[in-house]
Amino acid sequence: MFTKLLVANRGEIALRIIRACQELGVRSVAVYSDADAQAPHVREADEAVRIGPAPSSESYLKGDVIIEVAKRVGAQAIHPGYGFLSEREWFARAVREAGLVWVGPPAEAIAAMGSKTAARTLAISAGVPVVPGTAQGLTDAAEARTVAAKYGYPVLLKAAAGGGGKGMRIVRADGEMAAALDSARSEARKSFGDDAVYVEKYIEGPRHVEIQVLADSHGNCISLGERECSVQRRHQKMIEEAPSVAVTPELRKRMGDVAVAAAKAAGYVNAGTCEFLLDRDGNFYFLEMNTRIQVEHPVTELVTGLDLVQWQIRIASGEKLPFTEPLVPRGWAIECRITSEDPANGFLPSTGRIEHLHLPSGPGVRWDGGIEAGSEVGLFYDPMLAKLIVHAATREQAIARMHRALLELTIDGIETSREFHLRVMEHPDWQSGNISIQWLEQHLDAIATPQPPDDAVLAAAVAAALIAERDRSARGGVSTTAASSAAPSSSPAAATGGDAWRRAGLLDGLR
Repeated sequence: MFTKLLVANRGEIALRIIRACQELGVRSVAVYSDADAQAPHVREADEAVRIGPAPSSESYLKGDVIIEVAKRVGAQAIHPGYGFLSEREWFARAVREAGLVWVGPPAEAIAAMGSKTAARTLAISAGVPVVPGTAQGLTDAAEARTVAAKYGYPVLLKAAAGGGGKGMRIVRADGEMAAALDSARSEARKSFGDDAVYVEKYIEGPRHVEIQVLADSHGNCISLGERECSVQRRHQKMIEEAPSVAVTPELRKRMGDVAVAAAKAAGYVNAGTCEFLLDRDGNFYFLEMNTRIQVEHPVTELVTGLDLVQWQIRIASGEKLPFTEPLVPRGWAIECRITSEDPANGFLPSTGRIEHLHLPSGPGVRWDGGIEAGSEVGLFYDPMLAKLIVHAATREQAIARMHRALLELTIDGIETSREFHLRVMEHPDWQSGNISIQWLEQHLDAIATPQPPDDAVLAAAVAAALIAERDRSARGGVSTTAASSAAPSSSPAAATGGDAWRRAGLLDGLR
């Protein structure tokens, strides 16, 4: 086992890795930009080193600087987390060439799975089912029309080096192809520096189901079961759960076997995730392999009892997996991504200072966060602040637990996705598991926009606000916490900690 590890990331995932190191007896080194000088991950690490100004291009994406820091402080390994440099083949190779250990898959496996077209070719060679389409980038719109005619509209244009919905366009008719291809290429070039785009059949109403795999350097590779990630907005995951209501034990085994086959074909070592589309008839198709720890890894941890981040470090240090058979999920886990966005205003980013933070607790509740009261939230980085995760015996109980935990969560000072997640938990489609990757987009206006409270709810919320204001006056200070925690989930007070009432003028007379 290593004695010192550098964490090449920030926020909640940096804290997650630091905590794993603490439990393994490994000293941790944090790196930080000027914007993160006071961040929790900087304080919690055993050592911390500044690497540059706030923009990620001048700090967290400076691979040469990070490697130099690791060597200077005597770190033996680098853990990239997710995002930033985590799936950059050149960085993994540079870490290895510097005599350090990369906590992740080999650079060659990252390269093999880094291009969607290369990954499709590899998957096909390994007998893994893929969505019908091209294995290479398109040359022009005429070629794209020929492929579309073969498979039938609608088709999906996808950036070969893409992810997160960038460089992706749905084409439903021949006349849309040229403009869609130009648009997809342009976005792919700006986002990834590569304008290669390929085409595949567009599957209506599928689920997004992924399989977590774990592989060691001794030839062992196992499936840890599935995660359902179908609640997406613009191809960005927002809520994940494990297991999936659509996956039977028999289907779980088949998908797990296919994921393991794909990983072995790529020479994979460490933690990785194979993503699939699952159609309404139970057919599944390989999309891509994420060669890193996933944001949603906690739901798998809760249903398997494994610490995936610790196992990443253990495998990188040469340990052998103590199990060789796929694990059966126990209970149900759900994760909500808490972001600094305003769902009621088109998910515009929200910035500012977190004035007050109250975290939920109780049985089966986990908070993976990178913020605290006093944290400044800016526009330099991804808007995800934290992940709220729950575990229970059944899906029904897990939904109820998540709803309760969201009601307990209070973040004052910025707008967040908290209220959005509450409305998803309350939606009958979500509760019944009747979802697909298009479901959220189809219902987004109703879910993202707060509904006006009825008279009873309004009266209760105003009463709570009055009590909060009375308490504030008695203490001689300002507090919106009571209104925020006491108000019903559908009220403006619950959504914004009382600010909506002030904007509406309902509390003006209390001053």
